[in-house]
Amino acid sequence: MISKTYFSGFCLKNESDLFFNYILKNEFTVSGFSYGAIKAFEQVLNSDIRVDKLQLFSPAFFQTKDKKYKRMQLMFYKKDEDAYCNNFLKNITYPSNINCDKYFIPGTYDDLDKLINYNWDEKKLQSLINKGVKIEVFIGEKDKIIEAQKAKDFFLKYATVYFIKNVGHILNK
Repeated sequence: MISKTYFSGFCLKNESDLFFNYILKNEFTVSGFSYGAIKAFEQVLNSDIRVDKLQLFSPAFFQTKDKKYKRMQLMFYKKDEDAYCNNFLKNITYPSNINCDKYFIPGTYDDLDKLINYNWDEKKLQSLINKGVKIEVFIGEKDKIIEAQKAKDFFLKYATVYFIKNVGHILNK
């Protein structure tokens, strides 16, 4: 059995209830939000356990950003972790008025570095499809964290993509 079926995003824990409208809970589905989408993807990719569906909620997608942007994000985090995380929480909830304080945990520099420098590999995505895994990607049209349209265009080749109008990274109004 897979050790986890849901993976939390950067600076978050136990936020899966925010996705109750979308999340499929059963023993053959693995899900993750943002940075957690990367972790969910890697777990399914590196496991021989049966997984029928992989759900990626607002996957962290920064491979369209240049090195300067990534360096600046890490520099801002290092300069003032609290301010960075507070701004991050504000941006993930936009345009909703959801308060994520109860889900907040301090993020780490290493996690931010991993998520911001992660590259979604098309061969790895195809290998999951070849194993029979159905991939669903949920992206908010008004996402302030990732470039939603570019992420949508990338994942369309490998997944059923739900591009949700009038919501941001957290996929809620």
